[in-house]
Order: sequence, then structure tokens, then C-alpha cells
Amino acid sequence: MDIATISGLVLAITVIITALILDGGSPAELFAAPAAIILIIGGSIGATIVTSPLKLVMNLPKFFVQAFTTNKYDSKGIIELLTKLADKARREGLLALEEDSRKIDDKFLRKGIMMVVDGVDPEQVSAILETTVSQMRARHKEAQTFFTAAGAFAPTFGIIGTVMGLISVLKQLDNPSALGEAIASAFLATLWGLLSANLVYLPIAGKLKAKDEEEARNRYMQLEGILSIQAGENPRIVRDKLTAYLEPKEAVSEEDAEKAKGSDKKVPAGNTGKAQA
Repeated sequence: MDIATISGLVLAITVIITALILDGGSPAELFAAPAAIILIIGGSIGATIVTSPLKLVMNLPKFFVQAFTTNKYDSKGIIELLTKLADKARREGLLALEEDSRKIDDKFLRKGIMMVVDGVDPEQVSAILETTVSQMRARHKEAQTFFTAAGAFAPTFGIIGTVMGLISVLKQLDNPSALGEAIASAFLATLWGLLSANLVYLPIAGKLKAKDEEEARNRYMQLEGILSIQAGENPRIVRDKLTAYLEPKEAVSEEDAEKAKGSDKKVPAGNTGKAQA
């Protein structure tokens, strides 16, 4: 689970409930108008579905789950793998990487190394892999757009719910004792519209965007390494170039590199962890 997503959601809910209690209210009051909740959630999702392709709608549960799961990219492992492949390519030639490429779990990286082994032109390798990344980001963008649109529709449906509630209020003008509760229920629709937009839809869109950028950075790091291997660059240079993609605290130190070089372990599989669809 993504601790940042969970903790942020819990913190926001806690602050809202605390503020409500301090104002003399009760958390139960938020659910005093179930019709308003159904209107905001159902209306905003329904309106957004109208603007989206069916294929995206069918994949929404998967994108929702991804916002609450952590993508673990073994960036150091990838750098070590590419550095070793660069060293082997300089000593034995690119064809010597064929056996190693079959052991790589990551489809993107395996595809790139195999194209290098097959002697594909560097410009074509770059174009094919960049297109792969571009299409991946386009798919991710569709999911981000869906939740952003839902975040825009939700407050509007909240206002619609409030107007519908006020219509009911006007019908009860001859019963002053019921006006207060009716008005409060009407404005709960606006509250739920704002809450769902700013506590669910827009944060999920932002989280999916952050995950997309993280995965794209990982892919471009792999692309840089693949092209460096094909160009026959020095393994030390390859390591330095790829390390630049890491956060300073994650940078591969020379000590770590020497330990990895002297290790008798087999070449890592290059698994990047679970990524977005």
C-alpha cells in the first residue's frame, strides 16, 4: 500500500471531523442526507463516463487501486544490470548479450537489449522505445483526465443537489420548525460535492500523475542505458550517466559498485516492480 496516499487521506478526514466537532457538530451529520451523497457520487461519475471511452471506464478499478499501491522500482538493480551488460558488451561484443537478455523480466528493458543484439539502428531503437514510453504516458493521461473531470463535475452536482434541496425547503415555508433541518440537508449536497472533488477525485488524479512521472523517469533511464551499451561506452561512464537519474541519497556509490563487481551472484533480472498499466 502507498503510505503517502493512505496517511494523507486519513489526515484530511481527521481534520474535517475534528473541525466539525469543534464547531459543535457531529460526524453523523455528514450522512444526514444520503440522497445528496448518491446524487454527487453517481452524477459526477456518470457525467464523466459520458466523456470517456468504454475501454478506459472498464479499467477504472485498476487505476483506482494503483493510486493506493506503491510502485517499487529497483533503480539501483537496473543500473548494476546495465553496467554489467555494458562491460560484457565491450569485452565480448553485443552478440554476447543475447543469453542475458532472455533472463530480464522487464519487457521494456528486454525488448531494448534484444534490439541492440539484433543490430537494429540506434535511431530506430531510440524511436521505438520512446514511442513505447509515449504511448504508456498517453494511457496514463486518460486515467488522470477522468479523475480530474470527475473533480470538476462533483461541485457542480453539489450545487444541483443544494438547489433541489432548497426547492423542497420552499415547499415547507408553512412549517417553520422544519426549515432549519431542511436547509442544512440542502447545503450538505454542496459540502459533499466539494469533499468528493478535493478529497477523492483530484488527489487521485494527482497521485496517478506522480506515478506516471516516476515510471517515465525509470523508462528513460533504461533507454539511456540501452543506447549507451549499443554505443560501446565505458561501463563507468554508463554508471555515471544512469546515476544522474536517481535522487542524491539513492546514488550508487563507488563502494557499492565494487561490491557488486566482485560478487559471484548471477546477473539480476532487472525487475522494475509493479507499474501502471
